[in-house]
Amino acid sequence: MPLMPVAEALQRVLAAASTLPAELVTLNDALGRVLTDDVIALRTQPPAAVSAMDGYAVRASDVGNAPVTLKLIGEVAAGHPFDGEVGPGQAARIFTGGVMPAGSDAVVIQELTARDGDTVTIQKPTAKGRNVRGQGIDFAKDQVLLRKGRRLTGRDLMLAAAMNHPRLSVHRRPKVAVLGTGDELVPPGATPGPGEIVYSNGFALLAMARSEGAEVNDLGTVRDRVEMIAAAVRRARDWGADILVTSGGASVGEHDLVQRALASEGLELSFWRVALRPGRPMMHGKVGAMQVLGLPGNPVSSYVCAFLFLVPLIRRLAGRDDVERAPEPARLGCNMPANDERADYLRATLSAGPDGLVATPLPAQDSSLMAPLAEASCLLIREPNAPAAKAGSPCVILKLGL
Repeated sequence: MPLMPVAEALQRVLAAASTLPAELVTLNDALGRVLTDDVIALRTQPPAAVSAMDGYAVRASDVGNAPVTLKLIGEVAAGHPFDGEVGPGQAARIFTGGVMPAGSDAVVIQELTARDGDTVTIQKPTAKGRNVRGQGIDFAKDQVLLRKGRRLTGRDLMLAAAMNHPRLSVHRRPKVAVLGTGDELVPPGATPGPGEIVYSNGFALLAMARSEGAEVNDLGTVRDRVEMIAAAVRRARDWGADILVTSGGASVGEHDLVQRALASEGLELSFWRVALRPGRPMMHGKVGAMQVLGLPGNPVSSYVCAFLFLVPLIRRLAGRDDVERAPEPARLGCNMPANDERADYLRATLSAGPDGLVATPLPAQDSSLMAPLAEASCLLIREPNAPAAKAGSPCVILKLGL
């Protein structure tokens, strides 16, 4: 089977994905989720004219020729309206958020007044409407303020709450199960025996899925046994996983058993092997409704493949419109040799240059090296068969996140 270009592989992954159905969730569970319906205001905000400052509610016609002394007839605090009416020559003490009493149409801030018992002297004129937040200046009842397809921010949740919505209809979170395979794997904290290594890939994959808003299930690791891998696949399916991510065993060597285990569970293979470095032996398919991404076992290969394919897949399922990351322009920080038939995604650092960002590949690019991956701030993309390029030449990057 020939190597598949990265763009074609990604389109196959996304073509097999449908946006997940809606569910009603509380505001506290809606952050980062995508609305399935328009959100309409259930109330007007503010519902009545209120004071924007601490001071005195007055009739503007009474204070046009200040200084003037007015009689105090009451007090208004937020949540405690005044039942009376401010008549000519009168004023009411008012605090920020207090409902403007009937008859008043301006607020004189307290710094421009002098109180003496039940009278107050207004020292400077104040125009009509001054320091007053009019009814509905924020939004009106029945106004559409949040549109279907919007990915909700904290600001949006504040607005939805003010609109009097305790719950919102959003796309369900994608469910991602992560499985590591290999006889050599032991958990962190263990003492590796001869030929054993500490399992690390899954922690990055789970973190990546969580950061994209997915619900995750850590299936741990299993040994290189077809029946054990198949049993883990069934656990993922029974849990209702939308995506199963496996790490290790994705090739077709004698000890690479993931494809065989998946085939025993009904795998419909979409592709295997991508024109990508690191990450050539990546696999994609479906087991029933469950998408499967079979990632290589080398840590950097696993991470890069998840960054390029798992993240867009989660976003597509979640209903987001920013499914594919757009590469950003930069300049090369060093000379680069000509590339071969595979696209290179090089770990690189970023610095500021006179013409924008400068991307400098780290000197060690072996797919087993995790320290350079942690140090990197971006992936520098070198297209297949790219010619040699000098330092300072244009290039494109994908910035790495959490």
